Amino acid sequence: MTGRTPAQHQAQNQGQTPPKAKAKKSSGGLLALFGAILLVQGFGSAITESGWDTSFGVSAVLREAGAPAWVDLVVGAVGCALLAAAARARMLRNAK
Repeated sequence: MTGRTPAQHQAQNQGQTPPKAKAKKSSGGLLALFGAILLVQGFGSAITESGWDTSFGVSAVLREAGAPAWVDLVVGAVGCALLAAAARARMLRNAK
């Protein structure tokens, strides 16, 4: 025993977020971050490829590996899906 009363323990622990809640919050932020990155990488590369005959990032690597041009749009669509999932998770978390 530490010599503190239960009220002192409770006062010390107030305002602290449990580890599981922190992990969920940071994973939601990562989901949104990866979604935004893939969105820009996919659709941005498709735009630069059509306008200036050059690609960048993930799509450039995929093109060099022999992937077809429509893969850029798939990468962008995956980014949109990740952003939608992150937004939905945030809405559900804020609704509680």
